This record gives sequence, structure tokens and C-alpha cells, in this order.
Amino acid sequence: MNTTTAGYKLIKKIKDAKFDVENLHQYNLLLQIGVRDLQVSIIDSTNNRVLLLEDYVLASVKTYKELQQMLASLFEEHHLLMAGFWKTVKVSIKNSKFSLVPSSLFVKEAVVDYLKLNSKINTETEEILYYKHIQSDAICVFAISKVIHNWLIKLYPNAEVGFIHQSSALIEGVINFSKSTKKDSIYLYIDRFKLHILSLKGGELEYYNQFTIKQFNEYIRYILLVINGLSKTQKNTEVVMWGYIGKQSPHYNEFYKYIKNISFGDRPDYLKFGFVFDEIQDHHFFDLYSVHLCS
Repeated sequence: MNTTTAGYKLIKKIKDAKFDVENLHQYNLLLQIGVRDLQVSIIDSTNNRVLLLEDYVLASVKTYKELQQMLASLFEEHHLLMAGFWKTVKVSIKNSKFSLVPSSLFVKEAVVDYLKLNSKINTETEEILYYKHIQSDAICVFAISKVIHNWLIKLYPNAEVGFIHQSSALIEGVINFSKSTKKDSIYLYIDRFKLHILSLKGGELEYYNQFTIKQFNEYIRYILLVINGLSKTQKNTEVVMWGYIGKQSPHYNEFYKYIKNISFGDRPDYLKFGFVFDEIQDHHFFDLYSVHLCS
């Protein structure tokens, strides 16, 4: 595929031999859409086995219409994504237009006001959606381009299409992960150009935020700011990390200089992976996998 003309590039693909195109009606399609990337996964709903994973990098675009056109081109080249017989389609949106509201304070009619507190919102071009967390008291209010939203709804008229924000996937995933550790740790997700930081207290969500990263030293600065802001200590706080960072990379070594109790998180235990997925490190694609928890 010519990346320059197509505007996208497939950088990782894993396909399980058990994938059967005749069984699409029992498969869940997971899509995670950012401004500069797209992740795809297919999961068999009968046994929670991951059958496909793909990761794309997208060229820079100026408008959501251009992004939709690029995605449409990608989907048309990808015969599976154009299929309409999925059991469910779950779409995770990666952007900074979100707000977490305690359910006791949530008023449906005020969703735009919640977002306006920290984002510029245009209700003519953006759809305002909200998601009630399953394992948390929070409700996530978020914005999605109407162009992207309406295109996906029309693309899958025979499937149940659900939309969430990336933050919701990470929150549900971290809470689920913490059940096996029973510790109040700091959790990190290292995304492309973004850092997500979460903290739990007694198994409940205490803190979540995302930070735009331009230089590597900003990772350390934001992590230490959050640790201090939560009255935790740099020396004793356990930090668990997922995302786009290698276990032997110079970046990990740099993290370790400042945070001694840092470790990588595991794959989720609610999904099954064939041996073909062994080429992916266990801490990669945690946000994509966690979309499976959100219903």
C-alpha cells in the first residue's frame, strides 16, 4: 500500500487461524479511532478469543471530513471492515474532549456544559455522547465528530453500534486489572503523543487524566506531579505501565531512573490469545483490549 497516496499505513497485523468469515455474526468488532491512528480487533463472543488485531498510522489531516474520507478509503480496501453482520460494533474515540462526572451529580440536559468546562465544543459539528461506567461511579461525557459518528452508524445498520471514549476503556481495564493485585497503584498508559495516568483507592477510581506529550522529559514531569498531588511518595508508590514502550528500550530505562517500583502490566485475563499473539508484548494494546469490557 502506498502510504503517501492512501494516507495510512498498516504497521501491525495478527490474525488467528481460528478466524472464520462464516462466523461474523458471533464476532464483536472493536474500533479505536484517533486523529493519527486506528486500531482494529475482532473477538469471538462465544469464547472471548481475540482473532484479529491491526494497528494503523494515519497521515495528518486538517478536518474531520478529511479523516472520514481517509478512513472510508481504508475500510473499502479492507473487506472485513465493510461487512455488516457483526454481533456488536464498539467504537472507542481518542481525543481530549471528555469530562468525567460523578453519577450522583450527572444531569443529562447539562452534557454540553460539562464539556465546555475544559474543551471548545461546537454542537453543530460534534455529537455529544455519554457512557455510564460499569465498575466506577463516573459517567464519561465526550464529543465525537458528527461526520465520523453518522458515517459509522450508516456503515453498520444491522449491528448494535456503541460509542465510548478511550478514557472509559482504560478506567474499566485498570479497575478490572486491580482486582487481582488488591493494591492502590498508579497506572500509566503510554500512547502516541499522549500520557494517561490513573489512580485507584480501595479499588475505586481516584484520579484520571491525559496529557499531551511533546518531549520525553514531560512524561516524568507529569507522573511526578500526579504522585505528589495525590500525596503519594516517589520512593514507595508502585507504578504499573502499559502502552507503546518496549521492555528493553532506552525510554523504559529513563523511567526506571525516577520510579524504582515500576513494572509492566499484563494482558487482560478475560480474553484468550492464540500463540500468534506472542509476537506482541503483553503490555501493548491494553486500551484496545479494554474496549471489550465496555457495554
